Amino acid sequence: MTEQDLEYVRQMYAASDDPWRIADGFYERRKRQVLLACLPQERYASAFEPACAAGELSVLLAERCDRLLAADVAPRAVELTAARLAGRPGARAERLAVPQDWPAERFDLVVLSEFGYYLPRASWQRLVERAAAALVGDWTVIACHWRSPFAERLIETDQLHEDLVAGLPGRHAVRLLDEDFRLDVLTGRAGTVAERDGRG
Repeated sequence: MTEQDLEYVRQMYAASDDPWRIADGFYERRKRQVLLACLPQERYASAFEPACAAGELSVLLAERCDRLLAADVAPRAVELTAARLAGRPGARAERLAVPQDWPAERFDLVVLSEFGYYLPRASWQRLVERAAAALVGDWTVIACHWRSPFAERLIETDQLHEDLVAGLPGRHAVRLLDEDFRLDVLTGRAGTVAERDGRG
């Protein structure tokens, strides 16, 4: 992220601990439930959630992961997420500015939600490369982004997601076009959910 991006995030958190109404807005609550329902595995070993904001999604992901690293560029967001994850074994929050800061770990779940459009396209493409290199096992990458225009947007949501689909191996398991957001799931696991459940 650029220094301008960082200043924008700092200003947002200076005004509120929930500047995008992630906690109480129905749009956000509904979208979290859709995202969780689209995960093609019931449980994951190790997950990475960059741009976690105040951790509303993080606490739900922690219930389905043995280990979770939630990260954000904003110190206040990291503080809030760390507090939410307290007492959850294997879950932690760190301050990272992706893609330049990337953990030296491997993940079978990477969650990219509502932040890619703040990045220059070259930075987003670098993030996709780093995510691809960090995947292990029967992995899942899920991406979800708002589709409407706004002043700070640097990349259209469709471009973000097409870059992701082009840059990752594996199967394209979900492509959901809601009137408000787009959600895509890529996976390295063979077979659909129904097939693995004995219904194929």
